[in-house]
Amino acid sequence: MNGPVVECVPNFSEGIDVKTVEAIVSSMHVDGVRLLDWSMDADHNRSVVTMAGEPAAIVEAAVRGVGKAAELIDLTRQQGVHPRIGAADVVPFVPISGIKLENCALLARQAGLEIWRRFNVPVFFYEAAAARPDRANLEQVREGQFEGLREAVRKDAARRPDLGGPGLHPTAGACAVGARKFLVAYNIYFDSADVAMARAIAREIRASSGGLKGVKAMGVLAHGRAQLSMNITDFEATPISRVYKTVKQLALRHKAQIAEGEVIGLIPEAACERDSEWMRQLSEFDPATKILEHRLGSPLAWPGVAVTDR
Repeated sequence: MNGPVVECVPNFSEGIDVKTVEAIVSSMHVDGVRLLDWSMDADHNRSVVTMAGEPAAIVEAAVRGVGKAAELIDLTRQQGVHPRIGAADVVPFVPISGIKLENCALLARQAGLEIWRRFNVPVFFYEAAAARPDRANLEQVREGQFEGLREAVRKDAARRPDLGGPGLHPTAGACAVGARKFLVAYNIYFDSADVAMARAIAREIRASSGGLKGVKAMGVLAHGRAQLSMNITDFEATPISRVYKTVKQLALRHKAQIAEGEVIGLIPEAACERDSEWMRQLSEFDPATKILEHRLGSPLAWPGVAVTDR
C-alpha cells in the first residue's frame, strides 16, 4: 500500500448471528481499504473487524459499518458478557505507517461527526481523540453500559455524549470513537469454571488496580470455562510473556492452571515472542493469518465480493 496506512478495529455488539455480522462487514467494503480479519464470539456476543487503508477511505468504511450496525442491532434485545454502550461499540483508529497518532485522532473526530450526521448515533471520543481528560479511559466512558448510560445522560450533563444527544439512540446506543496505539486482545482460559477466580486475577493484574502497566482485564465465563479477557495496550512496557507468567503464578494460588490462550484479531510482529510459552499455548494461531504485517500483504475477500475483487 502506498502512502499513509491506518488500521481500524471496530467492535460490534453481535457475535451470534452470522448473517448480521457478514452484512456489517460487507458494508465497509470501500476502495482503498483491505479486510484483514473478522471474528465472532458468541459468549461475549461481540464481533471484531480489522481493516487497513488510506485515511479518507478507512474513515468512510468505519462510518458505513456503524450505520449498518445501527440498522441491524437492537441493544434493547442484546445480551452478552462483554460491556457495551453501542451497536457499534468502539471504533479505534491506529497508525500503521506514514502517519502519526495525532493524525489518527483527527480521523476519529471526522468519523464521529459523520456518524452523528448520517445516523443520529451519539459519539464519545476516547484515548488520543478524547475531548475531555476523564474520557481518555474507555472504561469510564462505558460505565453502566448501554442501560446505565441511557439513564445517566438524562440526569447528569457530565455523562452526555461529545457529539449528538443528549439522549442515546433508542436501539443503537452510542459509539465510542478513538485513536490509539497497537493493542493486543489476548484471552487466557483456565482448567476451571471458577469465574470468581478469574475476576480476582483480573483485579490483580490490571493497571487501574495498580497491576501491570497497559493491561486491561476482566474475568468471565466463556465456552464453559473461566476466562481472563485482556487488552494489552502497551506490549513494549509489558511484554505478553510477563503477563502470562504473572497470570500463571496467580492461578497456582487458586489451585488452577492455564489451559490455553487465544489472540483476538491480529497481533503486530513486534509483540510476538516466538519461543515463549504463551505463544506455544495459543489455539489455532497461524502466523500467516494472525500477524498484522503478513495479513497486510494477503488480505481477505470482503463477504459477498469475488476473491479477485480486493
